[in-house]
Amino acid sequence: MDKTERLFAIMDALRRHRLPVTAASLAEEQGVSVRTLYRDVQTLIGLGAPIDGEAGVGYMLKPGFFLPPLMFTPEELEALVLGARWVGAQPDDGLGAAARNALAKIATASPEDLRDRINDTGLWPVAVWSAKTPMPVLGQVRQAMRTEKAVQIAYGDEAGNATERTIWPVQLAYYEGKQTIAAWCCLRGAFRNFRTDRIETLTVTQERYGKRRAVLEREWRDSWQHDPRHNGRDQPG
Repeated sequence: MDKTERLFAIMDALRRHRLPVTAASLAEEQGVSVRTLYRDVQTLIGLGAPIDGEAGVGYMLKPGFFLPPLMFTPEELEALVLGARWVGAQPDDGLGAAARNALAKIATASPEDLRDRINDTGLWPVAVWSAKTPMPVLGQVRQAMRTEKAVQIAYGDEAGNATERTIWPVQLAYYEGKQTIAAWCCLRGAFRNFRTDRIETLTVTQERYGKRRAVLEREWRDSWQHDPRHNGRDQPG
């Protein structure tokens, strides 16, 4: 790796950390000495990179910094394309369009035109389910999670019996052929999973969650880990 590539790699590493990261950790990751890492950081600062910190304390990027041009290794580009194509195969039209737009922005924001490389990665997700039917509720649930607004649903059980509930969505899981909402159910006073294909109606209200979603997510993960039904099973994302 030459110096220019190493400087970009250091910036990428700093982007991944929200707290200061030591020079020793950065140097180990880049495969260079700590002295070389110090010189690289000073070079970046001299080029205008807003890096806070100092030797012996740690370094971090100031919030909101964006460093063009975008540089991608072949593996990074393949991962982006494959991920975007998988999203595009989901019945979430909003995310599918966003994924296509993101790839277009990546192609034009790079120092070389990446459109040909993006179109010729040779990687495609295999959808084993039938042709997708758009599900608007997915976009509504994502909106609710972003704004932390309660959702009212009419939900049908296996027998087709519907109940009216208010839920606070915490996670939205996309499986092959189905999607599941993990949420706090105000009706049951507990976390519950809801299959989107059983939701008969859904309305995003103006009512706020009773707790911040980050707090709910921690509680949901804790309840999952301590539920004996999940012993030996992977925790959902």
